[in-house]
Amino acid sequence: MKLAHDAGLGAVVLSAVWKHGASVDEDLPPLRRAVRAAGAEGVEPMLAVYQLSSATPDDDASRASFVSYAVGLARALPAVRTVIIGNEPNLNLFWQPQFDANGGDAASVGYERLLAAAYDGLKAEDPKLTVVGGAVSPRGGDDPASTRQTHSPTRFIADLGAAYRASGRTRPLMDMFSIHVYGESARIPPTLAHPNTTSVGIADYSKLVGMLSQAFDGTAQAGSKVPIVYGEYGVETAVPAPRAGAYSGTEVVPTVDAQTQARYYRQAIELAACQPTVRMLLFFHVLDEPQLAGLQSGLYYADGTPKASAEAVRQAPLTCRS
Repeated sequence: MKLAHDAGLGAVVLSAVWKHGASVDEDLPPLRRAVRAAGAEGVEPMLAVYQLSSATPDDDASRASFVSYAVGLARALPAVRTVIIGNEPNLNLFWQPQFDANGGDAASVGYERLLAAAYDGLKAEDPKLTVVGGAVSPRGGDDPASTRQTHSPTRFIADLGAAYRASGRTRPLMDMFSIHVYGESARIPPTLAHPNTTSVGIADYSKLVGMLSQAFDGTAQAGSKVPIVYGEYGVETAVPAPRAGAYSGTEVVPTVDAQTQARYYRQAIELAACQPTVRMLLFFHVLDEPQLAGLQSGLYYADGTPKASAEAVRQAPLTCRS
């Protein structure tokens, strides 16, 4: 948390992974410690409650259990004012099934029901809580015949809006909409737009707003004006020899040098600062994961040594200068 503060980060997301039989009391101790540490450094703690696909809450009983868990955590952690519901529900890693027997989008329908129930439960606990929905992956395949079934954000957002309209619901689903905005690889800058594909990145702001408008405008859920959270963005760096002792395993994806990461992170902040409805840009992670098969996208190496991006992020302007 001190490193997050030193890099100028204003918030940090804490994960709570729900599963069947999950216990609020059992999962609270590390979350409480993290919330206290964040508060001590003036960093806002936010909570993401989600599950892996093996525990997809796709029936009334499991949805009720998930919501009870999320509400219980929020009640026990009053310093947490923002709760993110779900994580990349358009990917089969986090939500199954993605498609129904006819090739329709089962994930968006199921996630809409979960998000609605979680919104109502959290608002009943505390109307001032901010509920963030979506947390959608930036890419997906839209192919029900694929061995790895996924949906693109373009398709998923449209289908989420259709599911919401079909439900007849007259309350919102969320206060903010989150999307993850990783590039296709570490070598792709955040300035790359995707006008002719179904992917979404930071440079696709107008496209994203248009998608949200079509999905939700004219309903109780804000669309074109819903605040946007760039819920995850990261660029993996190579590990220099002096830092190698803090890592184990083998790198599995292309990486860039630390200066390139710093440049991309500053560009990402500058882009987001000029996008009127964007409220947050969250980097994933603060520190690198020590296993090289994981993500080395932190502002710091795994041993706590700052990368060039820590200073670049700290000095980046948070207001639009274009």
